[in-house]
Amino acid sequence: MKLWIKIVIGIILVIVVALIFAGNYFYNYAVVPSEKDFLESDTPGTSQTPKDTEASKWFNHKENRTNWQLTSTDNLKLSAIYLPAEKKSDKTVIVAHGYMGNAETMANYAKLFHDLGYNVLVPDARGHGNSEGNYIGFGWPERKDYVQWVDKILAENGSSQKIVLYGVSMGAATVMMTSGESLPENVKAIIEDCGYSSVNEELAYQLKDMFRLPSFPLIQVTSLITKIRAGYFFGEASAVKQLEKNKRPMLFIHGDTDTFVPYDMLDKVYHATKGPKEKYVVKGAEHAKAYTEDPEKYQSVLKGFLAKYVD
Repeated sequence: MKLWIKIVIGIILVIVVALIFAGNYFYNYAVVPSEKDFLESDTPGTSQTPKDTEASKWFNHKENRTNWQLTSTDNLKLSAIYLPAEKKSDKTVIVAHGYMGNAETMANYAKLFHDLGYNVLVPDARGHGNSEGNYIGFGWPERKDYVQWVDKILAENGSSQKIVLYGVSMGAATVMMTSGESLPENVKAIIEDCGYSSVNEELAYQLKDMFRLPSFPLIQVTSLITKIRAGYFFGEASAVKQLEKNKRPMLFIHGDTDTFVPYDMLDKVYHATKGPKEKYVVKGAEHAKAYTEDPEKYQSVLKGFLAKYVD
């Protein structure tokens, strides 16, 4: 009997050690900022068209481009690129990049809004670009950073500013998660392009898609490790739960052939928000490719939405 108890205890210990090892492996794989071999299209700018190159040159050589900084509530130095509109404007957009991207990869979107007469602020998310941080928050801790960026715009540009939040992929999840926070009335509208419904659902999908593994118990173990090492559980990071508190106008964009953030997540986030909402489905667009698939239509849809709720 004692032998069987020892065997059972031994098996349990082996399982626990194996799960801790696996959890730390997946934490380093997904949460620690580093070059990711599985990434191809999450961040716009990885494969540049001539139009992308033109926008990048414009973005990099803009004469009045400046760097903004702030200190997060947990004492990280965060960085952003700011480009004022050609003519003085009371409209500013905050543009959020994707997973393992940075402000420099968002030139296309910066120029899109700049051409519409907006001041443009493009932050580097914590752990990305020139911002400090040793983990990826998938939009959850970043939501508080974006509240601070909103306050920074009002402090720099004045209290009459009309602010739009815009993001792609992880950036889209970030602005959706920000939507549930206490925001000033100056935030007039939010636009998300191919954001995920929750971190749990996105990581469970990726675990199955890339490793052919079930989410239980790996997601739960990795989530616990993430709480210990980065300060948040995956289960906290839900765009759907945050959108349920949002009453601001929202535009939801998704490509119908997206296999990185599944297309069926679009309806989950769309139905969650409580304010005015519009949906733009781009036929044949893969992940984060909606704009490059049909730039003219994309710009037209954004322009119409912004004219209705901001201009």
